[in-house]
Amino acid sequence: MVKHKVYVTDECIACNACVAACEENFYMNDDNTKAKVKKEIIDDKELAKNQEAKDICPVEAIKIEKAK
Repeated sequence: MVKHKVYVTDECIACNACVAACEENFYMNDDNTKAKVKKEIIDDKELAKNQEAKDICPVEAIKIEKAK
């Protein structure tokens, strides 16, 4: 099974779009200034929802790569 690494870059503007799209893996940090991921390493069955969050991000701050 392929594993994927999900992370949020410093470009995040805390718009909450990723949380709305995939609250299973995204949340806002304590001071609501940046989105964070709950699970950095995900598998194929979690990819679709995380990809949706990536696609909806207005500043392209969410990155998904194949994990090594």
